[in-house]
Amino acid sequence: MNRSAADRAQALVPLQNNGPEPQAARAAMIARLEEEDVLHPGRVRDALLAIPREVLMPQAYVRRTEDDVTPPEWKLLDWAQSADRAELLDVLHCGESVLTQHDGEPVLGREAGTWRKGGEITSLSSGMTMTAGLMEQLGLQRGMQVLNLGTGPGVTCAVTSTICGAQYVVSLDSSAHVTEAARVHLARLGLYPTLVTGQGEDGWPDLAPYDRIFASYAVPAVPAPWLEQLAPQGLALAHITSGSPSWPALAVITKTAGGTVTGELRPARYGHRAGHGLPRLYLSKPFRDRIDAGEGAVVTRSRQEVPAWTERGFWLAYDALHPGAVRRGGVEHLVIGAPACGSWMTAEPAPDGAWTVGSLGPRDIWAEIQDTASRWRAAGSPDSYRIHLAPDGTQRVSARSGSGPGQLSWPLPIATPPAPGPVPAPDAEERPNQEMTA
Repeated sequence: MNRSAADRAQALVPLQNNGPEPQAARAAMIARLEEEDVLHPGRVRDALLAIPREVLMPQAYVRRTEDDVTPPEWKLLDWAQSADRAELLDVLHCGESVLTQHDGEPVLGREAGTWRKGGEITSLSSGMTMTAGLMEQLGLQRGMQVLNLGTGPGVTCAVTSTICGAQYVVSLDSSAHVTEAARVHLARLGLYPTLVTGQGEDGWPDLAPYDRIFASYAVPAVPAPWLEQLAPQGLALAHITSGSPSWPALAVITKTAGGTVTGELRPARYGHRAGHGLPRLYLSKPFRDRIDAGEGAVVTRSRQEVPAWTERGFWLAYDALHPGAVRRGGVEHLVIGAPACGSWMTAEPAPDGAWTVGSLGPRDIWAEIQDTASRWRAAGSPDSYRIHLAPDGTQRVSARSGSGPGQLSWPLPIATPPAPGPVPAPDAEERPNQEMTA
């Protein structure tokens, strides 16, 4: 790709000598990821250790209001401001998401100390536990042609460019402002991948086929262009979501040397947030307060078993067969709510092995769980599923065993470009498993 005069000039700007603190912070971040067993010796680890995150994200927002206070307020930290540097250093290396764009704003040229109120964060760098694990699954090697969908601040783009060679990397973002900022920041690292702005669901056919395709946001199904643009013997990874943050899944797509595409859907501990404009379910504080109050609830006892929370294959099936529910985090017992209709259920184990079940609303969530559990066990209690990719573009998920009317199977909606417009930001308590862009 030919570099513009601005790109070449920016590349000549020397990197600021930031001292040993960022290097020590990166090393500590890598050590934590190794302790979590999500990062191991190899190319990805070496790249993450070498890439100065403060160059890619010289500014980042931090929330200055409590999680349940609306509208939220964010302050923009700036690496160039000595008063901000210690806090920003922690934000960049603590392993959590780094918030970099508000309401689609220009990313370059923002004044230090800027405050934003209301609206939403529209671009961020994903939590490193999820990002490191995904990057390792890609099995990146020098010379691989890579398509990264969702450039964000450019962290994953920098890693793939470092490993594969920037000339082999294409990174696409829906925001021209995000693309522009990533181009400038990557150039300061001497990296010049092909950065483009467009609709992620369309991929980028101009430089296809790609040995690796991965998305830094979740989709309801794998877009057909990604399947078409995947090279023989290629691998594509994308998180699939129903909009609930509670039960993310990872689609693993492979193409044989002969061009046959196969897919597997695996439950994931962490997943990217749904792409901008797609629904994101959450339990609001007023809804949580109603559940805690329990007024009008029907309380029963049941000796039916509930699969453990660690049985992610079951909970993935429950979300698909009975969509619209969210599991509440931060509580000891099982609490599930359905925001659209206001239904909820709590289930606490009793000393005698039974469950005390409280419920309210038109949905019988306990019955839904038992229905799914019966079908899941009949299918052999699967922990992953096949994705059937039909020539007409339809996609269906099914267990590897089981048949008949009760077969554990469900369709994926055909992926279409999202409608423009902001969506409300979920409460922090209900978004631990979802991120957005990397």
